[in-house]
Amino acid sequence: MTSRERVRLALKHVRTEKIPHDLGSTLTTGIHVSIYTNLKQALGITDGEVRVSDPFQMLAEVEEPVKRALGVDTVGIQPRMNFFGYPNENWKPFTMPDGTDVMISGHFQYDIMDNGDILQYPRGDRTVPPSGKMPKGGFFFDTIVRQEPIEDDKLDPKEWVEQTYPVFSDEDLRYLDDQSRWYYENTDYSIIGSFWGGGFSDIGVLTGPSIPYPKGIRDPEEWYLSLITRRQYIQDIFNYQFEIQMKNLGLYKQAMANRIDIITMSGTDFGAQHGPFFSPILYREMIKPLQKKMNDWVHTNTNWKVFFHSCGSIVEFLDDFIEIGVDIINPVQISAKGMSPEYLKDNYGDKLIFWGGGVDSQHTLPFGTPDEVRNEVTRNIEIFSKNGGFVFNNVHNIQANVPLNNLLAMFNALGVIKEHYF
Repeated sequence: MTSRERVRLALKHVRTEKIPHDLGSTLTTGIHVSIYTNLKQALGITDGEVRVSDPFQMLAEVEEPVKRALGVDTVGIQPRMNFFGYPNENWKPFTMPDGTDVMISGHFQYDIMDNGDILQYPRGDRTVPPSGKMPKGGFFFDTIVRQEPIEDDKLDPKEWVEQTYPVFSDEDLRYLDDQSRWYYENTDYSIIGSFWGGGFSDIGVLTGPSIPYPKGIRDPEEWYLSLITRRQYIQDIFNYQFEIQMKNLGLYKQAMANRIDIITMSGTDFGAQHGPFFSPILYREMIKPLQKKMNDWVHTNTNWKVFFHSCGSIVEFLDDFIEIGVDIINPVQISAKGMSPEYLKDNYGDKLIFWGGGVDSQHTLPFGTPDEVRNEVTRNIEIFSKNGGFVFNNVHNIQANVPLNNLLAMFNALGVIKEHYF
């Protein structure tokens, strides 16, 4: 059975002998470059180079030898431009604060400040204010809020959307076509398309990290207040974003055809640790109808499955997600309130595919023992894989400071490496 066949069966809620495994196909199922470097060494893989595929979270491009060693079944087609608005090409060396040597896009421009912070610039343009900061001793970049003074009578929803979610260019579409065609014809991976355009109120993009001079409401705190105090302005943004992204969906279909199995539609976080982060009432009034129309278009016009990422306790939203046609939930944050594997599988296992939830990434994986990791992974696999509908992944990305032996124990419990790697 090929990887593509295996994942497609999981998407049909059929359990396969080998649990499908994702590592690095999306911006929420990846691995930090520092722990990736250590993992390569443990696996005895000395060829290649560690490249930063995402200069925001500092995620590694997972290389073919690593994919083969770990039995990874997926590959992701990322946009031509990364999170900070430049392509990953013309690689150059960069050293992380912890001493890890990596390769980063030649368009990556940065300054190291006197206090040790590292600043980087949107689109690699040093003539504009920086949009990202890696604190001294940090592992990834935080976005910098560049909120201009707010003049309510000059707020323009279309300007906000056109800066943040432009229509795909011909160059963008050629890139997507070339990438998806190559992986479809030359590999047997299940292919995931990273779209993300249905992520209304996505905190990751609203600050405008790729925009030289972001306009409108760009401060996250002000944004969430504006859901109440400037509700029509935010709703107009959502409505225009919907118009643009419906155009983009049609273009995306032309570029990707039916070569991809999954489209990542939304990356908006709706849950906090103990409950909703976003008002369910506001969600149902302002966002849900738009997401339903987008998902309905996908299911009517393609064979793709719809992938939603949301951290936190999202149990209050799961019925809504099912109603609007969400097929896949990620990262399955099992440490959040009400998100136990047993509850999720018993109540939603026949309606949703769980993509993640492999091990508690807040407690067990970073702070437990290898045996605790192994036992939890084994238990979660048994729960989530019952009757299919499960693709294994950590809860969100594997972070830099995870002990190597714990990571190896996770892969050992999954059955993809032997204990002699420890």
